[in-house]
Amino acid sequence: MDEQNMYQVTIKSEKQETRQYPEGTKFITVAQEFQQYYQDDIVLAVFNNKLRELNRAIPSDGTLQFITTADTKGRKAYRRSMLMVLEKALFHLYHTDVKLHVMHSLGQGQYCELDGVQVTEEMLEQLHKEMLSLVEADIQIRKSTIHTDQAVALFHAYGMQDKEKLFHYRRSSHVNLYEIDGYKDYFYGYMVPSTGYLKYFDLQQYEAGFVLVFPYENTREAAKFSTSKKYYDTLMESAAWARQMKISTIGELNEQIAAGRIQDIILLQEAEMEQRIGKLAEQIANQKNKKFIMIAGPSSSGKTTFSHRLSIQLQAHGMTPHPIGLDNYYVDRVKTPLDENGQYDFECLEAVDIDLFNSDMTKLLNEEQVELPYFNFQTGVREMSGRQLQLGADDVLVIEGIHGLNDKLSYTLPMETKFKIYISALTQINIDEHNAIPTTDGRLIRRIVRDARARGSSAERTIRMWQSVRRGEERNIFPFQDHADVMFNSALIYEMAVLKMYAEPLLFAITPDSPQHLQAKRLLKFLDYFLQVPSEDINKNSILREFIGGSCFHV
Repeated sequence: MDEQNMYQVTIKSEKQETRQYPEGTKFITVAQEFQQYYQDDIVLAVFNNKLRELNRAIPSDGTLQFITTADTKGRKAYRRSMLMVLEKALFHLYHTDVKLHVMHSLGQGQYCELDGVQVTEEMLEQLHKEMLSLVEADIQIRKSTIHTDQAVALFHAYGMQDKEKLFHYRRSSHVNLYEIDGYKDYFYGYMVPSTGYLKYFDLQQYEAGFVLVFPYENTREAAKFSTSKKYYDTLMESAAWARQMKISTIGELNEQIAAGRIQDIILLQEAEMEQRIGKLAEQIANQKNKKFIMIAGPSSSGKTTFSHRLSIQLQAHGMTPHPIGLDNYYVDRVKTPLDENGQYDFECLEAVDIDLFNSDMTKLLNEEQVELPYFNFQTGVREMSGRQLQLGADDVLVIEGIHGLNDKLSYTLPMETKFKIYISALTQINIDEHNAIPTTDGRLIRRIVRDARARGSSAERTIRMWQSVRRGEERNIFPFQDHADVMFNSALIYEMAVLKMYAEPLLFAITPDSPQHLQAKRLLKFLDYFLQVPSEDINKNSILREFIGGSCFHV
């Protein structure tokens, strides 16, 4: 009898150790042994720097780390798997009579709508009960791989045209499917091992649909659901325009590209955006008391280009706009507060000289002359710019910076003189009906491209910094988004098809031994869904030019 192969595995956890496991041992077996050392549930593994599902077998000697529901990757796997349980429950209750549309992230939940049944509290109670029964049954979530042609035929038979179109344009020869008790679907990303892992969720009726609420900081209970009505309305307005264009999914976008209609789409999108900026300028111009246009939004939202385009439209309405960058009001670098890691925290409010900003703005409001400061990023010292400014009756200040919506920044300025704009890139299309595109992915890809072009920064460095950027947004931007008078969506329906040619080489440069390799692989898989579009026909004033270069503005 042959001796069974043994693999030597070094487990990196609170209690790091090396153990021997027989060939065929699954990661879930090791996870169960080490769960006692983790506060949160283990849902994925990283083996030799490759992300693995727990139902996979250990393939060789190597180093193993665990991903829990407190980690970003684990949280995404939990939410993705929870959506499949939702699908399975709906199918069991209504079969093919009901069609699920997974739409946008709202708060710590996923907003969904249904075709074929009215969403009521009673209906959601029944659905919640069905989902709990699937969780209690602890059914394995099985993964299988089929040829892409088979996937296209399968989804055609299921009547899932969105997925049929998606894989019609897919270059990869194989597709991974997931199954819960005979119900199959495709999902963008890894899943938890079984339905028994998915105990914590809630369903709440909201607007025309409902929200599937997930855990967040406390991973063992559904988070308290709260969201911004303005944010929801902005998302729905963008989604409605995408439906009007007949481009609600990547497959539909690829269909338009393949048919040679991308130039018309680019022109229509840019015209629609210019129309929205024009209406916004008209709204500001009609309120004669507005002197401070405060623009804020998360990283890579296109704030700079937007402020230039808004300024042009304000001029067209007879106003004289003056751009002010809040970065020029930074305190000297040596006075910048430190974060919890002892690094300069440039994103906290205290990194800005609030008193000087308010003093200058108050003087300008009183029609006094002010010399504006300039922050020298090379020396880390604030200097005087020599730029003198005095406001007249039709002058307005267009102020761009991450704290623009926080009234603590502009505490001396009368509320009636401020007009606040929140801008973000809120992706208006989905991968397919059941796989939404995370807004943060679109912004990260924008930033990778811009940082490489404008700052000589590698994709590896940009990805490494991204979590810190996101933490700053959570503290300094998102809590104030509902304070805005207007929310503006800067996402372009075609932009990923253009960014693809710039981002892919940068992501491929990240080597397998890098901690950022997993994220790079995931983004490359995402970009692989899109047919490529050349950038030659992109308008010089497009927000996309802020990232790929060639803008007519100084950005």
